[in-house]
Amino acid sequence: MLRLSKKADYALMAMTHLALQGHAVALSAREIAEQYDIPIELLAKVLQRLARQGLLASHQGTRGGYHLAREATTISVAEVIQAIDGPVLVTACSEELDDCEQYSKCRVRDPLWRIKERILAALEAYSVLDVATDMKPESVLPLTSAKTLLTSNKTVLRPLAER
Repeated sequence: MLRLSKKADYALMAMTHLALQGHAVALSAREIAEQYDIPIELLAKVLQRLARQGLLASHQGTRGGYHLAREATTISVAEVIQAIDGPVLVTACSEELDDCEQYSKCRVRDPLWRIKERILAALEAYSVLDVATDMKPESVLPLTSAKTLLTSNKTVLRPLAER
């Protein structure tokens, strides 16, 4: 089952909260944790990882805290999830050069890779601000049939970077 980790959930909650505060407003881990009833120690680690990945900036001192490192419209949901959970994967063989014994005979690998690309494209299409304001980004198209997704080589969604 495809599922985000609790840490990724918390990361998205924090990022969307910061997106609504504005680019220049810094909040402490405690302020964000209290707002959402998140364990402070866990959220602090999540925020530190987001800062190491360049999605947040942190400042020390009495007016310190975390704020978005870039505009909320330029930070995708995919970036946040991958900063916490690593690459989005749907199969055990995640790379072409995998040493899987069934690699040359496998009939599900390529369709599942295409599905993964569609999932990743959807996550890339949504910015942190889109999620914060519950807006549907322009690049998200209506759902297509599973057969179309599996057989199409066209990109259904455009990543934020291409907008």
